[in-house]
Amino acid sequence: MYDPLPFLKKILTLPGLSGYEDPVRQVIADEWGPLVDELKTSRLGSLYGIRRGTATKPRPRILLAAHMDAIGLMVTMVQDGFIRFTEVGGIDPRILPGQQVIVHGRRDLPGIIGQPSARLLPDSIGKKTIPMEYLMIDVGLSPEETAALVRTGDPISFAQLPVELTDNTLAGHTLDNRASVAALSICLHELSTMRHAWDIWAVATVQEEETLAGAFTSPFDAQPDVAVAIDVTFAKGPGASDHRTVPFGKGITLGWGPNTHPAIFDAFKKVAEHLDIPFQTEVSAANSGTDAMGLQIAGAGLPSLYISIPLRYMHTPVELVSMKDIQRAGHLLAQTAASLEPDFKQQIRWEE
Repeated sequence: MYDPLPFLKKILTLPGLSGYEDPVRQVIADEWGPLVDELKTSRLGSLYGIRRGTATKPRPRILLAAHMDAIGLMVTMVQDGFIRFTEVGGIDPRILPGQQVIVHGRRDLPGIIGQPSARLLPDSIGKKTIPMEYLMIDVGLSPEETAALVRTGDPISFAQLPVELTDNTLAGHTLDNRASVAALSICLHELSTMRHAWDIWAVATVQEEETLAGAFTSPFDAQPDVAVAIDVTFAKGPGASDHRTVPFGKGITLGWGPNTHPAIFDAFKKVAEHLDIPFQTEVSAANSGTDAMGLQIAGAGLPSLYISIPLRYMHTPVELVSMKDIQRAGHLLAQTAASLEPDFKQQIRWEE
């Protein structure tokens, strides 16, 4: 049985901020290459792993998308040897002081995020969270060396290594959404030993955290009949145990809301129930905050669904997932995609 942990830990150590996905894309391509019939890269940098089906041409197609980009930081100014920065993707400034980072300048520079002493800050801040504008990155070089190596616009990634915790859990940065990339890899490994009628496009999309660019554009290349986004969602934890969160490590979620087509929801639900894959319905009255928002409205529109892996401490360097849920997501993707009959797309109706 395929163990995704070594691959997942490897891609968690790689940079790949929104718009700068090259380092992680190559490693994903190396992993997917033996499992697909064709690998392609879009004009914007999304990676396509294509498995051909057995149905008569023109075969129906399903697109399975997990974004590979990460949140991070970007240089805005080099000032007296210290690096000022802004965010790429949503970042809570509360978690920044003391973090280890890598500044991707003319060469990679390890650094730490520091903050001024409280007595040097405006009185209005007091004991509140220190705004990002008062934080800086120190790479330990002289002002002249720092200015020569770091430019405005250079990306900055978190540097902490992933940590295996008890009960088959993993903590680290960028599990949103490299956990779902690992789930797609599990899916492809399973499909490599199965027959499936449909063409299956596994897509590692770019720029989900900022623009949804990969989700908006990939359907124009793939021309799918159905699209599924795989992402993470908020798991229950300290201070986060109300109706807006889901149990941790107890199963995946199937999204229900404006970005969900009832027929696609039912297809995945039936397979999950048949295989005893634990799941629950995640209700969203507005947009899902996933690639499904872009996939659904590309071109003339696509019947879509989003599947999520519960995750604690989202958009921090210590995101936490259960490897069991990653396995469950990958297994459901493979089994449902392989179960689609050639005439399934003719059966798709907007019926609740």
